[in-house]
Amino acid sequence: MIVRDVLPNGLRLLTERVPHVRSVSIGVWLALGSRHEPNEHAGIAHFVEHMLFKGTLTRNAEDIAQAIDSIGGQMDAFTAKEYASYYLKVLDEHLPLAMDVLTDIVRHPAFRVNDIEREKKVVLEEIKMVEDTPDDLVYELFNEHFWAGHPLGRPILGTPETVNQFNVENLRTYFQSMYAGRNLILAAVGNIEHAHVRDLVEHFFEDLPVSGDVPDETPPETFPRVIIRSKDLEQSHVCLGTDAYQQDHEDRYASYVLNTVLGGSMSSRLFQNVREKRGLAYSVYSGLSAYRDAGLATIYAGCGNKVVGELIDLVVAELRQLKTDPPSKTELKRAKDHLKGSLMLGLESTSSRMSHLVRQEIYFDRQFGLDDTLAGVDRVTNGDVQRVASQLFREDKLAVTVVGAVNGLEIPRERLFLG
Repeated sequence: MIVRDVLPNGLRLLTERVPHVRSVSIGVWLALGSRHEPNEHAGIAHFVEHMLFKGTLTRNAEDIAQAIDSIGGQMDAFTAKEYASYYLKVLDEHLPLAMDVLTDIVRHPAFRVNDIEREKKVVLEEIKMVEDTPDDLVYELFNEHFWAGHPLGRPILGTPETVNQFNVENLRTYFQSMYAGRNLILAAVGNIEHAHVRDLVEHFFEDLPVSGDVPDETPPETFPRVIIRSKDLEQSHVCLGTDAYQQDHEDRYASYVLNTVLGGSMSSRLFQNVREKRGLAYSVYSGLSAYRDAGLATIYAGCGNKVVGELIDLVVAELRQLKTDPPSKTELKRAKDHLKGSLMLGLESTSSRMSHLVRQEIYFDRQFGLDDTLAGVDRVTNGDVQRVASQLFREDKLAVTVVGAVNGLEIPRERLFLG
C-alpha cells in the first residue's frame, strides 16, 4: 500500500509497505536538477551531490562510509537533469540509523575548503572520462547541439571552467536556496510502517526550511543539425534523434511501444536489420528521454568507420518504414509483452520501487498503480504506433552526431529527410 503525506514544512513523504522482504530502501530526492542551475554555475547540482558525501558538521567522509558499512548497507547518489537523489538500502532493523545518516548528509553538509578543492580534481577527472568514453561523448555532443543554448543541452557535470570557480560561498548559497521543504521528497519502500517512518522524518526534518527557490522552466527549442567530431578511434559512434513527448503526454504508452518495436529489444527492427542481417554494428538500440516539457527519441550504434554512411541510410529507412508499415499483430504483442515484463521485473527490488514512486510524484503529482500502467500499454494499437511514428519522425527533424575516425565524411540534410 502506498501512502502519501505532506509535512507542515512542505516535505513530501511517500511510503510503500512490502512485508515479504527484509530490506528497506530510503531516499531523499531533490525535485530540481542540472537544468535548474544558472549558466554561470553549470554543474553545481552534481558538485553539491559529491560534497554531501565529503562530510557533515559531525561526521567526516570516513565516518559516513563506516556507519553504512557496519550495518551491511548500500549507499549511493546521482544527479539528473530534473532531480537529484541520495539513497540507502539497509535491513529493516537499521532504518533509524539509516535515517540519521541520510538526514545528516542532506541537512548538515560541511562544505570545507580543503574538501572542495580536492573534489574539484575528482570532478575534472570525471569530465575527462566522458571525453575518453565515446559512447557517452556522442550523447553529450548530440544534446549540446540539439538543445543549443538551453539548460537541457548542458552537461550535468558542468565544464572545467564552471567547476573551477566553485567555492564555499556559491555552493552553500545554492544548497540553502534549493534544499528546502517544498523541493524535497522522502520515499521509503520495504518492510516498514508508515507511521514509524513519519515519526522519524518529523524528528530529523523538524527544522527544515519551508521555502526554497523554484527556478523558471522554459521548453527548449530544437536544432536538428549534423555534427561530425573526428576522433582517432577504432569504431565510430553514431547518435540519431528527434524530439519526442514530454513525461505526461497522453501518447506516452504508444511511444514506449514504438520504441520497443524500433530498437528497444533484441527482436526489434533495428537490432535484427542492422546487426543480425547486415552485421553493421555490434551495439544498436533506441531510447526515449522524457522531461517535464520536452522529450527526445534517439538511436545509438557503434560501427566501423567505413560503414557510417551505410548505417545512417539504413536507420533512416527504418524510421520511414515505421510511418507506412505499422507493426504486425505478432510484432505488437511481442513488444507489449516485452515492455510489461521489463516493467514488472524492474519493480521487484525495493530500490527500483522507491525510484518509481518518486518519479511519478515529480511528473504526475499522483501515483499510477501497476495495473494502470499495464492497461495503458495494452490499449496501444497498431494504428497508434503508426500515428505516433508519423508525429515524431517528421520531414527534416532528424539530427545526427558522429564521433570517430571519419575525416571527410559528409552527411547532407536531404539524406536524413524522413518524408
